[in-house]
Amino acid sequence: MLKDELIKRFMVTNGEKFRLADFDPGDTVGLDIDKEEARELLAAGTRRLHALQERLYAEGRWAVLIVLQAMDAAGKDGMIEHVMSGINPQGCEVTSFKAPSIVELRHDFLWRTTCALPQRGHIGIFNRSYYEEVLVARVHPEILAKQNLPPSLVKEDIWKDRYDSIRDFERHLARNGTLVLKFFLHVSKGEQRRRLLERIDEPAKNWKFDAGDLAERKRWPDYMNAYEEALAGTATKHAPWYVVPADNKWFSRLLVATAIADKLEELDPQFPRLDEEARAAMHRARAELAGEGNGANGAKRKS
Repeated sequence: MLKDELIKRFMVTNGEKFRLADFDPGDTVGLDIDKEEARELLAAGTRRLHALQERLYAEGRWAVLIVLQAMDAAGKDGMIEHVMSGINPQGCEVTSFKAPSIVELRHDFLWRTTCALPQRGHIGIFNRSYYEEVLVARVHPEILAKQNLPPSLVKEDIWKDRYDSIRDFERHLARNGTLVLKFFLHVSKGEQRRRLLERIDEPAKNWKFDAGDLAERKRWPDYMNAYEEALAGTATKHAPWYVVPADNKWFSRLLVATAIADKLEELDPQFPRLDEEARAAMHRARAELAGEGNGANGAKRKS
């Protein structure tokens, strides 16, 4: 796993001086390892996550919300598949947010994601999230128009108003026992081009290709500006952003796995301890079950 001081290089808790250009999508903090070593490190990380999630689930006090945001082909789906591979599905839910429905458009922009928040003891993963409402909706004004807001509220500073709402929302979650971790998978335009071509050229990946991705790619500067302002406007200590270099998938997955595990360890969830009455009942049950082994029904099976 990566050392804590390395993880902090990518964590943003105050956006006052944040500049996306300060983060290199190809950064690997000088690590020079082969694919096999990377797989072994990630496997160790997923085992660590599994052990921590088991305690989180058993304790049932904290919830964890993981937000994944990125440009197309940055690796969100692969991140979920590989990093969360060791997580017990009973305690983890993944929600992908596509274009909002008619019903969702009739509510405030936080409503549909609020309905999908994880319960205590669970990890919830948002594959895209309420941040789409300060990213895609900002780049495409026609999306904002569909929300049918009162004209007096659609002002030039509507995005700052939404940053305020998001900060308040995430503060509310933190105050009520939800750990919020947000990851922006920062892929370069050149690497995105390579991955999109791969989706076209490799038949097994054709299903991933969406011609609409090219239209969004043409708005790259607009998206980078929207991401920079959104991250700067919503990075806080209780809900930090991690700017994850995503050009090298092995490194991005290792960084995310380490960051999540580190924060879970800070929560330090514990298996529940039984009180005396429950312990006494358990001992009586054990004695009863052990006693059954002395009867005919308790005969050992022959191999």
